[in-house]
Amino acid sequence: MAQIFAEDQYGKKIDRCLTDTLLKFGGGLAIGSVLSLLFFKRRSWPIIMGSGFGIGVAYNNCERSLNASK
Repeated sequence: MAQIFAEDQYGKKIDRCLTDTLLKFGGGLAIGSVLSLLFFKRRSWPIIMGSGFGIGVAYNNCERSLNASK
């Protein structure tokens, strides 16, 4: 059985964090865009706020994942 190195585990966590950040940013961007088009007369703040929430949630998840005990 192959040994798993700590560097490989850290790399996988970073890859997961980047993927999670892109997905949550895209989801926030999409939701903000829809809300902006439907309810807020095409203002830009719902798009920015949705993207910011997505990045914030992803940051929180990454921080928790990287600081988790082994």
